[in-house]
Amino acid sequence: MSLDEKAWQDIRLRIVAAAKAAHRDPGSIRVIAVSKSFPVQALQTAYAMGQRAFGENYVQEARPKIAALSGLPGIEWHLIGPLQSNKAGAAAQSFSWVETIDRHGIARRLSTARDVHLPPLNVCIQVNISGESSKHGVIPSTALALAREVGKLPGLALRGFMGIAQRPTRARRCELSFACFAAKGLLSTRCRWGCRRISNSPLPKARPSCVSAARCSGPVVRQRGLASTIR
Repeated sequence: MSLDEKAWQDIRLRIVAAAKAAHRDPGSIRVIAVSKSFPVQALQTAYAMGQRAFGENYVQEARPKIAALSGLPGIEWHLIGPLQSNKAGAAAQSFSWVETIDRHGIARRLSTARDVHLPPLNVCIQVNISGESSKHGVIPSTALALAREVGKLPGLALRGFMGIAQRPTRARRCELSFACFAAKGLLSTRCRWGCRRISNSPLPKARPSCVSAARCSGPVVRQRGLASTIR
């Protein structure tokens, strides 16, 4: 078994353990490989081991990779970085997911730019659940209102909320961050979108009962080995 394969297996085992601890089906949690700054060859290695969803921070950096790997069946591109208004058109045509909607204007631009011949663009409302000034996203109390507006736009498929908690070294604060979702009704049965994604926290301590996707960063697509840290 190569270093890549061993590290990849470790990631999958950690997800299985976290899901079982939360009485979840491990298959309901997806891995998003954060592939920003990595070359096409590294992404091909990850793809060969079964990875299909890749997360990019910058539209311009991602587009050459998307074009180069367009022939790979099932590959899926997620924009996970803040989106500028002047990049919305390119993002709408290039990505399957935009996970960082934090204002109605950006959503409206994506809606207008999405090709009618393409499937609806999957989008998430980014919520700043940790309250850190360094993070983007709406405050939890305004998330539902924005979601209702975004959900009305043609060409978009609102899939839920994306929250980034604090670093794993602050486990208790991480738990409190995720509690914001429940406190604001974003995980309740009244909210039809639910919590799509949680990152920057080890799954066993990150309320895996409400996680549907985990980002794996670091050397997830590095040629010397996959990351063993779930973020």
